[in-house]
Amino acid sequence: MAIRRNIVWFRRDLRISDHPALVAAIENSDEIVPVFILDKAQIAEAGEKLLAYMGQSLRALDESLGNKLHIIEGDQVEVLKELIELYGVTEVHISTEYERYGAERDLRVEKAGINLIRTGSPYAVAPGRVVKPSDGTPYRVYTPFYRAWCVHGWRAPAKTPKEIKAPTPPAKYRAFPDFPMPEGVEVIKAGEAAALARFKEFVKKGLDSYDENRNFAGIDGTSKMSTYLKFGEIHPRTLIQNLGDSKAHDTFRKEIAWREFYADVLFNNPHTDTDYYAPQFKAMRYDKPGKQFKAWCEGKTGYPFVDAAMRQLVQEGWMHNRTRMVVASFLVKDLHLEWQLGERFFAEHLVDFDPASNAHGWQWTAGTGTDASPYYRVFNPIEQGRRFDENGDYIRKYVPELAHLSAAEIHEPWLYLDGYSKGYAERIVDHAAERLESLERLKEIKADKPLPPQ
Repeated sequence: MAIRRNIVWFRRDLRISDHPALVAAIENSDEIVPVFILDKAQIAEAGEKLLAYMGQSLRALDESLGNKLHIIEGDQVEVLKELIELYGVTEVHISTEYERYGAERDLRVEKAGINLIRTGSPYAVAPGRVVKPSDGTPYRVYTPFYRAWCVHGWRAPAKTPKEIKAPTPPAKYRAFPDFPMPEGVEVIKAGEAAALARFKEFVKKGLDSYDENRNFAGIDGTSKMSTYLKFGEIHPRTLIQNLGDSKAHDTFRKEIAWREFYADVLFNNPHTDTDYYAPQFKAMRYDKPGKQFKAWCEGKTGYPFVDAAMRQLVQEGWMHNRTRMVVASFLVKDLHLEWQLGERFFAEHLVDFDPASNAHGWQWTAGTGTDASPYYRVFNPIEQGRRFDENGDYIRKYVPELAHLSAAEIHEPWLYLDGYSKGYAERIVDHAAERLESLERLKEIKADKPLPPQ
């Protein structure tokens, strides 16, 4: 009797636990053929750090599959058809993709006659599921979305397979990529085991104080799950299944829901990954990127909290959530540059780059998105530093030119004789003056067309 085989096509789900598509494939076969197809177009667009991390994650996935992962670069239709013929496969199992690129790719594969079986997705609740009960339209504001998301609920995590039987891949299907990590860069450890270990540590040490500590850039107060969620090394259900009703637990649940809200917004407004959600902001008077943009990218703005954050991004491929908002506000409100410039720089450097979360996080701070922070809310980079890095530990870690300053001095080094003695950059703008300028520019478009209520 012939061996029944199904392909499991891995994409943004590089794990074996809580993987509904993997479970579905195993239930309906004697063996599975685990496959990852390297996509030239996506590789060309991706940042170096993200690609290097992905290479490490694929190695970890291969290990958990008994070194049976089939991996090759090529056109998805051609690769899948070749494997279907090689192994006599009838079904190709996948997790459903909702972002534009992934959804269009899967449609192209189906149109080529390949039988895709969709089970599960990278979300606790798939985009498009949570709608207003009154008229069935999507939510435009986070808080009512969150309430409806909780009411909708989610399935329990899928069981981890006890045994995964798979054929030994031919040599041509062991083409693991060699994406080197840029020199001097240290990113979080990749793989499902690392994700589960980090989450276990966070539950033990950080979850119960998450509501208080998540904003402090100088301490390890966040879950660091964003990269693992990006690559699907852990599923959001795994993170929220055992949460309680405390303020800290609810705050963490809300952060997971923000990711799902932004995925829903992008699903319903696919142009907003690069375009304004609130189109009237296209008419805003913006400056052209030049020396000031370069200084922002290099962490040399002269504002210590901003510079520490930008250097963290370049060195680690990650940035603390509080400082993401501060540096975004500085780019848009202090330098009067369009948010897309910052979004692209983040995309180039973030290991946790997620198109929906990145674009709409930027639009939230820029005041141009759904449920946005009002445009007239301008983060003060000095006060943000004092409040969320009171002792200056975060600044000292990433800006060694200021390590000699005391907690009282480090947030405004220009006020002290020793502030610039180690070569720290002078301020490229005066925050107070640029805040007023950004409000003047807002008045110009408000006079032209009223803004929607916030």
